[in-house]
Amino acid sequence: MTLTAKTLLISSLLTLSVAVPTFAQEVNIYTTREPGLIQPILDAFTAETGVAVNTVFLENGLIERVQAEGESSPADILMTVDFGALIDLVNAGVTQPVESAVLEAAIPEAMRDPNGNWFALSGRARVVYAAKELDLDAITYEQLGDEEWAGRLCIRSGQHPYNTALFAVYLAKHGEEATKTWLEGLKKNQARAAAGGDRDGARDIAAGICDIAVANSYYYGLMSSGKGGDEQKAWSDAIKVILPTFEGGGTLVNVSGAAVAAHAPHRDEAVQLLEYLVSEPAQKLYAEANFEHPVNANAQVDPIIAGLGELTPDSISLTELLPFRARASELVDEVNFDTFEN
Repeated sequence: MTLTAKTLLISSLLTLSVAVPTFAQEVNIYTTREPGLIQPILDAFTAETGVAVNTVFLENGLIERVQAEGESSPADILMTVDFGALIDLVNAGVTQPVESAVLEAAIPEAMRDPNGNWFALSGRARVVYAAKELDLDAITYEQLGDEEWAGRLCIRSGQHPYNTALFAVYLAKHGEEATKTWLEGLKKNQARAAAGGDRDGARDIAAGICDIAVANSYYYGLMSSGKGGDEQKAWSDAIKVILPTFEGGGTLVNVSGAAVAAHAPHRDEAVQLLEYLVSEPAQKLYAEANFEHPVNANAQVDPIIAGLGELTPDSISLTELLPFRARASELVDEVNFDTFEN
């Protein structure tokens, strides 16, 4: 081969090497929870593994987006903030089953799909906020419908997934007639329209509008820690948190969770990230960042949440609630739960 030929060959090879891109490892998350809440954990994963994490926040329309994208969807992981939404993902056919000894060992059986289509990543207890001066140290979910609380209860929309989950458990435990009567009691007890968010319950207790409110535990952590600002810190100072239970049962713990997308282009990286998210270090970061309960029993609970008392989750499996979700939602409408009539 002549020198000129060698030069041309080397030049061609160099050109080819430049033309072929180098693909870095990555994983793409479609999430209905604010990416900022989990960003520290994702950053830690990237630092440890070298896998870049890209997030797309979708307040609504997650299923519709993935279905429209079809097999060309870039989504690897679908992340939601309610077990009902996880079930909806499975029913819509946008997930795929995963077998992972790591996930099965870290996550209690009641907090993952038996077929591996979704996995809980963190828990949030459905608790009661009460005015600090109120002589109340314990309460059951059933008692929230008692006449004692007439005009004293604040709660968000009955159709919000956090409440639909609670109502579905009540329906599973007590049956339709008792649940409808209970919902009517909750409606009569409302101090204002069922609306707003969970932190609004603390705000309205501080303002003297109501004496108790139904809310998620992690919101108290966000307020009490000062992460929500000085105003919300003042709201938290006006309340105490009670861990309610069902009669003969425990406290409702709903979950945030994730699934691997049906057409995930980076499936291995997706599973790797899920396994990282349930590791003890990541679960500790979850607890510190969001004040949620770790699903990994070996992970440390944030001191603010631990200070609320010992949590005894209700024994009902999240998958057991599937047949009751739709009827619970219908009962909410039947009693006109969100229409304030007092």
